[in-house]
Amino acid sequence: MRGHHDFYTFDEILRFWAMERPSGLALEQEGRTIGYGELDLATRRIIGLFNKRGVAKGDRIAWLGKNSDLYCMLYLAAARMGAVMVPVGWRLAPPEIAYILGDTGAKLVFAEDAFEEVAVSVVHGMDAKPEIIGEGAARSVIASHDIGEFEPVGADEPILQLYTSGTTGNPKGAPLSNANLLGLRNPGNEQGLEWNFYDADDCMLVAMPCSHIGGTGLINIGIANGIRNEVQAEFTPVGVLEAIENGATHLFIVPAALQMVVQHPRAAETDFSKLKYLMYGAAPMPLELLKEAVRTMPNAGLLQAYGMTETSGTISLLPPEDHVLEGNERMRSAGKACPGVEIEVRGPDNTEVPLGEIGEVCIKSPSNTAGYWKLPDATASTIDADGWLHTGDAAIMDADGYIYIQDRIKDMIISGGENVYPAEVESAIYGHPAIAEVAVIGIPSARWGEEVKACVVAKPGHEVDANDVIAYARERVAAFKAPKTVDVIPEMPRNPSGKILRRQLRAPFWEGQERQVG
Repeated sequence: MRGHHDFYTFDEILRFWAMERPSGLALEQEGRTIGYGELDLATRRIIGLFNKRGVAKGDRIAWLGKNSDLYCMLYLAAARMGAVMVPVGWRLAPPEIAYILGDTGAKLVFAEDAFEEVAVSVVHGMDAKPEIIGEGAARSVIASHDIGEFEPVGADEPILQLYTSGTTGNPKGAPLSNANLLGLRNPGNEQGLEWNFYDADDCMLVAMPCSHIGGTGLINIGIANGIRNEVQAEFTPVGVLEAIENGATHLFIVPAALQMVVQHPRAAETDFSKLKYLMYGAAPMPLELLKEAVRTMPNAGLLQAYGMTETSGTISLLPPEDHVLEGNERMRSAGKACPGVEIEVRGPDNTEVPLGEIGEVCIKSPSNTAGYWKLPDATASTIDADGWLHTGDAAIMDADGYIYIQDRIKDMIISGGENVYPAEVESAIYGHPAIAEVAVIGIPSARWGEEVKACVVAKPGHEVDANDVIAYARERVAAFKAPKTVDVIPEMPRNPSGKILRRQLRAPFWEGQERQVG
């Protein structure tokens, strides 16, 4: 279907597809299916539940669980009437979950069966206790509840709040509106970008975590285009290969996951011919892996997507025609601005640097968040007075507008597509009784892209046991943030002002590596 529709809210989208394609599959997971007509009804019934529980426009509700068709329905119901869905990363440690629930002031927490116990224990310690609704109770509502009355929410009201790991201290909530999440569809359609258009029998595979824009962002695209969305609880290489055999035409994947897919023994006998577009991003992609992907899936258009939570996901794309089997310079770039987006590379004085010079990537886009939840200072230091969002990524722009990310201004580590900020891990390790000083760095990892290493200085007279330090960290932060290895060093390298030189600690591990980037 080549005709395109200018949608501004998910309420409009669901009304449209319920009439246009009522029996067309919307969501599919583990044998459960729901069509667009039923999805319209199911979300109205969930709104009935919200009404009964006193959830109004602007109230936060949370999901604690893996990717689920139920999450998708709850999120879309919230999006219609203006409640704000907060999907909480299921890998997070209880104190991290408690922080997010407390920060949002969530009224309801919907918990998948396997996470109900965690939800109960976390909520038990909170002052303002949200009500927990288990998966079974939520599903029975969809089957039988009365339809709720609601006022469709405007395009600029928030409907989704994703948490980004903070460079310091706690994660920050980024509220995103209908207009943020849908705002780049229309300019892309108007430019006739081939990959913006979907056929009725297309299928979006949702295997990346829904607590990330790389997960929920795919649901947005799939639902907006009235196609089938195959939801997988979590990423597995076999799951992705099976979905492709079963007709998944579009998917998004982080490089560490793509490597597991193309190197899996089953990849050799998988028929990739139905896969139309493979989107990848969220971490640096080694050129050799990219060439392997081009070889493995010769018919699929490869799209590198660069973006962040605060920009509602992709704001820059490397199009399929720039991906070639033999590799090229452009395949090292993060592409160029999507239609409707402006990108500038700016210096410390907030003015554009000459082409080919390094500076900070700054974004002006309808998809930019209005600001961080309850954090005016963080908002002011990220979004300038003219509405440009400062990403913290250092890059060079070439004469054709392609951006080449050079390094992370803020030392962030990307491990398996998950963002890890050293400061957060350092503060988790810092209280260990045998440790005087700690610096956390990312080192190359064949499996994860980067992995977390802690460099520690022991207190006088103390021995440091690496396994003990790792266990100590895991009690305080999510397992993916905890160090995989610990090096004991005699002293920290510092600059004249006393700041620890993480770059100097990283250097020996990255020698001879093709890309040390962000």
